[in-house]
Amino acid sequence: MAEYVWKPDARWIAEANVSRLMAKAGFDVSADDPEATAHSARAFIARTQRDLTWFWDLAVTDMGIAWQRPYERVLDTSGGHAFADWFVGGQTNIALNCVDRHAQGPAANRDALIAETEDGQVRRFSYKELASQVDALAAGLRRLGIAPGDRIACYMPMVAEVVVAMLATQKIGAIFVPIFSGYAPSAVRERLADASVSLVFTADGSYRRGQALPLKTALDEAIDGLACVQHVVVYRRTGEAVGCPMRAGRDHTWEEVAAADSTSVPTAVMPALAPALILYTSGTTGKPKGTIHTHAGCLAQMGKELCYNFDLKSDDVFWWFSDIGWMMGPWEIIGCFMHGATLVVFEGAPNYPEPDRIWRSVQRHGVTTLGISPTAIRLLMRAGDEWIERHPLPSLRMLGSTGEPWDEESYRWYFERVGAERCPVINISGGTDIAGCFLAPLPIVPLKATSLQSPGLGMDVDVFDEDGHSLVGEVGYLVCKQPAPSMTRGLWNNRDKYLETYWSKFPEVWNHGDWAITDQDGDWFLLGRADDTMKIAGRRVGPGEIEAALIAHPSVSEAAAVGVPDDLKGTDVVGFVVLHAGRGETDDLRAELVQAVVKALGKVDRPRAILFVDDLPKTRSAKILRRLVKRAHLGETELGDLASVANPEALDAIRAAR
Repeated sequence: MAEYVWKPDARWIAEANVSRLMAKAGFDVSADDPEATAHSARAFIARTQRDLTWFWDLAVTDMGIAWQRPYERVLDTSGGHAFADWFVGGQTNIALNCVDRHAQGPAANRDALIAETEDGQVRRFSYKELASQVDALAAGLRRLGIAPGDRIACYMPMVAEVVVAMLATQKIGAIFVPIFSGYAPSAVRERLADASVSLVFTADGSYRRGQALPLKTALDEAIDGLACVQHVVVYRRTGEAVGCPMRAGRDHTWEEVAAADSTSVPTAVMPALAPALILYTSGTTGKPKGTIHTHAGCLAQMGKELCYNFDLKSDDVFWWFSDIGWMMGPWEIIGCFMHGATLVVFEGAPNYPEPDRIWRSVQRHGVTTLGISPTAIRLLMRAGDEWIERHPLPSLRMLGSTGEPWDEESYRWYFERVGAERCPVINISGGTDIAGCFLAPLPIVPLKATSLQSPGLGMDVDVFDEDGHSLVGEVGYLVCKQPAPSMTRGLWNNRDKYLETYWSKFPEVWNHGDWAITDQDGDWFLLGRADDTMKIAGRRVGPGEIEAALIAHPSVSEAAAVGVPDDLKGTDVVGFVVLHAGRGETDDLRAELVQAVVKALGKVDRPRAILFVDDLPKTRSAKILRRLVKRAHLGETELGDLASVANPEALDAIRAAR
């Protein structure tokens, strides 16, 4: 079993939010005895998994969620786990909890939002100022006839106005539909049509690596002939740098819609399970799925994770490197503002114009919690240690990650170089479909490298074999045996697909589609998507295990392992490798990499081939798209929806690699 690389000290234990929660629940917490506290914390987690009603009532009360009408019952599963009702009879609103109560209280003049653009411009908004912006835009939406339940999309770069757009939409009871700003018109149209969106927020353009990219013209193409879209609201981001034709009667400037209004806008009273968000899956295979998330579900789950897993305090400055089109965008906005902390949003790339851009911004804004994907860390590692060494980053006290399994070398670089071994890596995993996490470490329990440590509080997760039996020490399906407040309420316009996707493999159990394993200490590790997993000579192996062995070689920057058909083994392995600058693509190096995998995993997992490429196809949130790597390598002409691919040219290199 792996060793623990980080252990909480007495101060961590004494001051942690989760310590307060545990004490309220009658669980022992001792700053003088970290080992006993860790044992007590694991017992507390287990209790929260068994007794959902007890836990969620405890958590939402401790967090101080504001209700327009108190709930009468925490959970009703009479309709089955797939259609569980939460906070029955309750009424609330995300805007009430994230803006209104802070603007009218002691946090009114505290920084709520820091927005940095790629060219380095910074704007700051207090909670009072943010509330004013939200009210003005909400009033404008009402003047345009937007009503509760209407779907409002956002196709914008990650600027301050994105935050205002989401909260104004939810304030009046409409449903916010964020769409990744890098999507092509066809992908945007598919999502707008599926949700029958009536209004779209957009910008004239955005900046990426110094280049002005048009957005409004792409949106015009996407909505040509799409009857449901009645209004487009345009924020001027680039000025004259890109074209921005305006259609009379349909298109409005941001300034026109958000004209100052002398009176505040009443926050809509919403049933606890009224939809607040539709988050679309990336759609790299098949049709994108619109997952539905509610006011109370988002507040409970996102608030819980930032409060107890990330130990968020009101004086923290929180920055998760994300686009509004990914789940982590709404997640950080709602979770951060719920607790009256300061949020950073950022338009650019983490390594532009120089490889230390992200470290400079952390230092500039005094960021205390930074979240980023493993692939993005590998990209920053590639530039060399000298860039991070210029910035000691004393403000950091917590690191976060999500999106994919870690390899140990990259994890340790993040922990040691960025966090100076003093910041725990809160490595979380969940997904768009639960708008939160199934697995999430607590900062009062020791951490092993690459692990996710523990189930999320109130998340009854397990590892199942094919027959639905629990496993320990073996790879199996990550499942959730009871419902959670933030689980999608279905798929928009597709009830049957919802049941098939999540609830059909194991009766009354959510199947998440990931491979996971728990060790004898009770620590959790993820091994990638189940549909990425390879069965080689009758044995399952996750691509992450092979990739970790490849990345451990000092010449390798990134790697993707995929399974290809083999007459003898059933499946064989091909590894695609991106080398560090200056490393030669030699046959000797190929042989070394093959042996590295054999040494780590055994001869049965020996790769058939190691192929060198300059880049791997990724989403803009830096997830490597293994399924596309496999299809391109096998010469398949139908690769599916490529809208989420940030660098589609990498697929040409995959096809050419031999």
